[in-house]
Amino acid sequence: MLRGGSNLKATFSTRPAAERVITVGVDSPARSEIEIEDSLDELDALASSAGAQVAGRIQQRLKSVDPRTYVGRGKAAEIRELASQRDATVAIFDEPLSPGQARNLENELKLRVLDRSQLILDIFAQRARTREGKLQVEIAQLSYLQPRLTRQWSHLSRQTGGSGAGGRIGTRGPGETQLEVDRRRIRERLSRLKARLRDVERSRSIQRQRRLDVPYATVALVGYTNSGKSTLMNAMTGAGVEAANRPFSTLDPTIRRLQLPGNLQVMLADTVGFIHRLPHTLIEAFKATLEEVRTADLLLHVVDASSTLLDEQIRVVDQVLEEIGAHDKPRLLVMNKADLLETAPHRFGADAVAISALKATGLDELRAAIARALGLMREEVALTLPAARGDLIAMARRDGEIVAEDYADDVVAMRARVSAAVAGRLRKAALSVS
Repeated sequence: MLRGGSNLKATFSTRPAAERVITVGVDSPARSEIEIEDSLDELDALASSAGAQVAGRIQQRLKSVDPRTYVGRGKAAEIRELASQRDATVAIFDEPLSPGQARNLENELKLRVLDRSQLILDIFAQRARTREGKLQVEIAQLSYLQPRLTRQWSHLSRQTGGSGAGGRIGTRGPGETQLEVDRRRIRERLSRLKARLRDVERSRSIQRQRRLDVPYATVALVGYTNSGKSTLMNAMTGAGVEAANRPFSTLDPTIRRLQLPGNLQVMLADTVGFIHRLPHTLIEAFKATLEEVRTADLLLHVVDASSTLLDEQIRVVDQVLEEIGAHDKPRLLVMNKADLLETAPHRFGADAVAISALKATGLDELRAAIARALGLMREEVALTLPAARGDLIAMARRDGEIVAEDYADDVVAMRARVSAAVAGRLRKAALSVS
């Protein structure tokens, strides 16, 4: 890139030029025009987030997809022509493509062809920073690639062995196709990666158990990607996590302590965002990371209140929570970016809290709502403790509310409303429980 200046010196950038891509969407009668447009807008944003430059967009309305090339032959020619005009080298399809469709499209278009899942996997690969994140992404990518190795290259059908007289010295025997070699190598690599990931997961599990032993309630931020979870995390705890205006800026969970009204302290966890048609291989690979969601006492479902597709985005998050076994967790709906609306989103009921994480408005109301929600989950215990266990008495006071306490003969009879975790700790140490 050439940039001019007053000293007339030319400055050349060594950064490679962004790949130019054509995004392709297919309309179906089951989806509204707004849904289709917004889905393609999201695909464009994903492509840009991956470092590509969107050079054009093509849509086709189909009653049923072409089993060979997904889009019709005429539309494929249109994509090829547009790519040629715009100097694009990649076509990205909004819908999942079968291995055969992707292969046939590449032959037809003379372009690299990706689908939405591959694009999301690529973004995750770029964003992964921790050892665990990198292992999870590679497992997801190889799991996605494994069933797509069928005759991808012409050399895959050649034998590495052979028993005929024409075989080369040292290659006679049953042999195996290059395809079989590739599949075997992927299986072996997946086995090694999964073993490493289990080691990392054991370490994370130990850390999680240590947090549970210090009985603070855990509140997890969940929501559609780019809904503002990381911005909210920073606004409430000063965590300093990356909060970029792009999909999947957060992959690895961040956990910080949060002070609530009534001197209540909780652990707040920021987690990876969800998205429409999130690849199943990613959900499987990230299940250990998403364990922070499954073990949380309360979920804050952060929604972009300004999105035209917020109902669809809420539904997508609900689906993923169900898939990871967290659909029955207590939930508080947080309508973020409410500053972009002329009126507050009252239609979501009294349980929703309208905020702007960016402008730090509504956060006191959110803290109060979290405290109220956790308060409803407390249970009342009546027990007797040794008076010397002041640490447990302080824990009960810090976690909840001591309704009554009576000291006599080196014991204290106490009645308190506390979280289930603290109630369990108190009962274990109690001299008697009434």
